[in-house]
Amino acid sequence: MNRDIENIKPADIEARSFEIITEELTKQGIILPEDKAFLIKRAIHTTADFDYAHTLCFSEGVIPRMAELIRSGADIVTDTNMALTGINKSVLSSYGGNVYCYMADEQVADKARERGVTRAYVSMEKASELPGPKIYAVGNAPTALIALKTMYDQGTYKPDLVIGVPVGFVNVEAAKELIMQSDIPYIINRGRKGGSTVAAAICNAVLYEMKRGNI
Repeated sequence: MNRDIENIKPADIEARSFEIITEELTKQGIILPEDKAFLIKRAIHTTADFDYAHTLCFSEGVIPRMAELIRSGADIVTDTNMALTGINKSVLSSYGGNVYCYMADEQVADKARERGVTRAYVSMEKASELPGPKIYAVGNAPTALIALKTMYDQGTYKPDLVIGVPVGFVNVEAAKELIMQSDIPYIINRGRKGGSTVAAAICNAVLYEMKRGNI
């Protein structure tokens, strides 16, 4: 199908993208919750996948809770360097937070080999030892979610908030459900879809709304 090329200034491309998303949602008869629309639309913007309008799940009050954590200086911990790169560190640092990823840490790799678990599993354990509040943005490894839930079940640690959007086939759906069945505050994408770009997009959606003074 031929499409006409739109003459759009670079600075206007993102705004036009969100206009198209809103138009498509309207055509499909999808009405997003007003307090979550900005975040769901950014996930769609990142993926061009409208399934996120149906599959993103939120625990009660999780978005204000995430904003509260960020304002208190919370760090964000990711399970990939791609997500670490994608999160807007400038906005986060204005509130006193940093982004961490321990997947390339040599000690993490050594411990993972010794124990026969994934680096993602051990990296979550290492991150739990960081001082202060933490938001976990998991976009790749379901074992990261399993590690967080295991520490929670053992009574050794409770995550402040989990963004769980790993992508794939092995244990992905089950790991997401584990978090949703707990009382850990969460933003989860049900099903197999997700990814590091989605994890970063969710973080940025909240950071940008905070910067605009909307939450």
